[in-house]
Amino acid sequence: DQEAIADILPVGCERAVQQERRGTGDAVRAGLEPLERFRGDVMVLYGDVPLVHAGFVAALHRRHLEAEAAATLTTSELADPEHYGRIVRDDDGGVVRIVEYRDATPQERAVHEINVGLYVFRADALRPALGRLTSDNDQGELYLTDVVHLLLADGHTVASFRSDDEEMCRGVNSRVELAAVNAAMRRRLVERLMLAGVTVEDPATTYVDYGVEVGRDTVLRAGTHLLGRTTVGAACEVGPHSFLRDAFVGDRARVVSSHLHECVVGSGCSVGPFAHIRRNTVLAEGARAGTFVEIKNSRIGERSRVPHLSYVGDAVVGQDTNIAAGNITANYDGYEKHATTIGDRVRTGSDTVIVAPVNLGDDCVTAAGSVITRDVPPGALAVTREEQKNVEGYAARRVAERRTAPPS
Repeated sequence: DQEAIADILPVGCERAVQQERRGTGDAVRAGLEPLERFRGDVMVLYGDVPLVHAGFVAALHRRHLEAEAAATLTTSELADPEHYGRIVRDDDGGVVRIVEYRDATPQERAVHEINVGLYVFRADALRPALGRLTSDNDQGELYLTDVVHLLLADGHTVASFRSDDEEMCRGVNSRVELAAVNAAMRRRLVERLMLAGVTVEDPATTYVDYGVEVGRDTVLRAGTHLLGRTTVGAACEVGPHSFLRDAFVGDRARVVSSHLHECVVGSGCSVGPFAHIRRNTVLAEGARAGTFVEIKNSRIGERSRVPHLSYVGDAVVGQDTNIAAGNITANYDGYEKHATTIGDRVRTGSDTVIVAPVNLGDDCVTAAGSVITRDVPPGALAVTREEQKNVEGYAARRVAERRTAPPS
């Protein structure tokens, strides 16, 4: 996905597009087009080798400069080289060529030294060599690896730089290999957090995206997923089995077995278990969203509580308010969404339905089981339920009626 890649490129990067998939050599040719006047060194890294890190890239370039080479390629020796291109050397140990697996002889396939897919080229040597590539091979493509043989034939120096980090050199050619490198990257990111003072209860079941930030002394319980641009503050507890995507969580907050998506959870807040905090929701400092609570596109004020079994949508709730069990903000009339405003220090009774648009003033109270359809003044009690009526002897009469009723 070209647009997805463009979104993560640093400012100032220019992209080039290979219009037809004609092989790695043609891809590099397309990449050089915006660099027509460039005369320095060009680094080429295959996109399916995702675990290469900046320190190794810098070391490779140093090796290239020291060797005064036209090209320097990265190699590694794998116990099971599988389908990787093989490095063919002469009796003196110099690189002769790179042969792709599908074009290799049985003798060449027995070689365990592989081409990693990370190179440095001198631009003035690379350009003419790319122009001489042919598609005379098993796949009918223009191989970048053939540039090595062409440069050597022209008398240029080709150096190699070996890595013993087998994990870093692993490429991705199947879903199995993709899962393996994902696991390696996840382990690397989790270890980085632990070295920075984060406690990860079970690294094997903790998923952390690149770019996620977690503060010191936070505890990540088993099964936690921190994805996208998520930030978690210091001294928090997240999990077990919490899922956060593009969420901000302040210091000293707890998120237990809950889902958070594009929301802000303030310092000292408590979420869950089994809460769903949805897009554009803000829980202010000290607020609580408890068991089986869903909140969407709302602001819950400082120290306010939605403790259990409630839905709050398109609402603004003030400070020190308590939304009792089973409350619903009925925000949708079948055509449009409507807003609810609930003031400071409000107490709603259990099973209250608030039909938007409506305002509940500061310090007001709603009786349990009420359906609120009109504004409630500050300090008032709103009661909309019917008066209770007890029918004496009802149960006995009902039993008698069933006994005397004709068979159906």
